Amino acid sequence: MDIFAPFGWFATWLAAALGIVPGTRLWDAATFFVADTLKIFLLLAVIIFAVSWLRTYLPPERIRKLLAHQHKYVANVLAALLGVFTPFCTCSAIPLFLGFVEAGVPLGATFSFLVASPMVNEVALVLLLSLFGWRIALLYITTGLVIAVLSGILIGALRLEHLVAGFVKKAEVIDAAALPELTHKDRLDYAKAYTIDILKKVWLYVLLGVGAGAWIHGYVPVDFLARYAGADKWYAVPFAVLIGIPLYSNAAGVIPLVSALTEKGVAMGTTLAFMMAVTALSLPEFMILKKVMKTRLLLIFAGIVGAGIILTGFLFNAIL
Repeated sequence: MDIFAPFGWFATWLAAALGIVPGTRLWDAATFFVADTLKIFLLLAVIIFAVSWLRTYLPPERIRKLLAHQHKYVANVLAALLGVFTPFCTCSAIPLFLGFVEAGVPLGATFSFLVASPMVNEVALVLLLSLFGWRIALLYITTGLVIAVLSGILIGALRLEHLVAGFVKKAEVIDAAALPELTHKDRLDYAKAYTIDILKKVWLYVLLGVGAGAWIHGYVPVDFLARYAGADKWYAVPFAVLIGIPLYSNAAGVIPLVSALTEKGVAMGTTLAFMMAVTALSLPEFMILKKVMKTRLLLIFAGIVGAGIILTGFLFNAIL
């Protein structure tokens, strides 16, 4: 049973009520836009509420304390896994990244967190699962975590702590045991407020992403994109990564576009490389990070993550 079927029925009814002629390109684009927008906002609200409620049991101070006392490679893995359950846009992940640095968490582990948080998260997993099935979702999450862990390990091995901005100094770590225990109502109130806050921040990106996907779905010829961005085109993956860097979105905003691109024949590896670049290598992210790290460290970070994304795109194109 398709739990999202009512959204399709509503989209069809609304398009007909607006006088759009069935079977036309506008009809296809409009019904896609309405149905996907409703589906994505429902998924976002449910997932963000559930995960933010669970997150109240693991406050940032406890996470910092946990990571600071782990073996360096264990810390990388734990940091990447924690990134899955943290805010899923880079701008909201950066304050936590700074907190980790200040608390003495190894630099490599903090970068594993910074890569995983926007790219590999609960929203990406559920949306990919609903649109492409468990195989694609599992492959994406696995490769994203591998990129995050290996990127952090490489940056840690290069010993680049001196390239972090001078004002980022060690701060006193708050003892998590001394924090007041939240009541059940406190946790629910936090989850509700956080969900509303995130939806306020991302609604425009979602509409833009779904709108672009709807336009591609309705107006771009089936064979046009496949001709220039198929799996047999060696330049498609690096070009998709370069195109994704100037953009800024999150998984919720970019996945509808990925769905439309694959529907039109763009290779899966190419579209997922584009998605990874948009979420993990966005230009606005670099502008924020430039305030807390020197240019050399920023370029090293972008180069390592970018290379991992390109290799992942080629791998997906080869096996899918």
